[in-house]
Amino acid sequence: MQPIRRTESLFALFCRLAACMTLFASTALGQVKDFDSIKLYTLENESGMTVRATNYGAIITSIMVPDRNGNLADIALGYDRVEDYINAVDKPYFGAVVGRYGNRIAKGEFTLDGETYSLLKNNGENHLHGGAIGFDKVVWTVDDYVEGKSLTLSYLAKDKEEGYPGNLSLKVTYTLKGDNSLVVDYCATTDKATPVNVTQHTYFNLKGDGEGTILDHELMLNAKKYTPVDEGLIPTGEMPAVAGTPFDFTTAKSIGRDIGQQDEQLSFGLGYDHNWVLDKGGKDGELTLAAQVYESTSGRVMEIHTTEPGIQFYCGNFLDGRLRGKSGKPYVHRGGFCLETQHFPDSPNQTNFPSTILKPGDTYESKTVFKFSAK
Repeated sequence: MQPIRRTESLFALFCRLAACMTLFASTALGQVKDFDSIKLYTLENESGMTVRATNYGAIITSIMVPDRNGNLADIALGYDRVEDYINAVDKPYFGAVVGRYGNRIAKGEFTLDGETYSLLKNNGENHLHGGAIGFDKVVWTVDDYVEGKSLTLSYLAKDKEEGYPGNLSLKVTYTLKGDNSLVVDYCATTDKATPVNVTQHTYFNLKGDGEGTILDHELMLNAKKYTPVDEGLIPTGEMPAVAGTPFDFTTAKSIGRDIGQQDEQLSFGLGYDHNWVLDKGGKDGELTLAAQVYESTSGRVMEIHTTEPGIQFYCGNFLDGRLRGKSGKPYVHRGGFCLETQHFPDSPNQTNFPSTILKPGDTYESKTVFKFSAK
């Protein structure tokens, strides 16, 4: 087999890897007008860490990192074929950038400058992750690709797209550093006031893609408070202390240690699916520690720093074994976790939360760093 070019069309790549499989079998592909423009890009550093991303949904399809013995494994859940991202059961948002508003907006509406905007209700009575065709389901423009080092993608979300006001111009840049840090930078402007809350939705399993549950991973969250939710997973507006509850990750503990406790909040989320209020130490908008995850069999460690005020911890409660990823193994219940750096859910309707409103003349800027190591 000839070497794969790093900017090779995903169509060509998948044909060569899967004996020229047919990619145009689904009507869902009709949403993608220029299928041949979808490409796969590779970032690689001197340590052998590799990140692959596509301009469909700005999806990170693969993150290869070494364990304590130097053995590489893919720790990001996802697929080998672009059609699987498009047609995935339950739309798990594997690896995607979600927006215009990541997370939920209550009853699919908000009022801004005296006008009420109605959004698609795609999560029960609520709006989730930007709607039916959010940023995860569109083809982004490749603005810049420094081979092996960084990838910059852009997308113009038009006024009233999915119900949101304003033409929003968004860029995301993925940069792989020599210290095994993956830096994610977002930048956006608008011509009309609009809510913006963009995040990265990669599912991680530090043992490797498809290697069972993540319940034995040890998690620390730099947060003494969280935002409890109602039955629809909309925040109540309160920000109580986590001390004495299953939501206390201020000291590292296994994800599975308290997940089975009789707790109303855990029952609402079917496990952890909540936003934590990060301890910024007075450094709002600056890069500070958000989370650390350790997996003992591999020794892999992931540390997250962000400029965002919150982080959504979701532990794969809706994975049920139906989906099979790159490894061919089923993604079992709680077979991956997400740590989504963000502003708080439903902020457009909750004035006591940090504002997510971007105005003309202002610039939305956000940075998150995922740093990998082993011990």
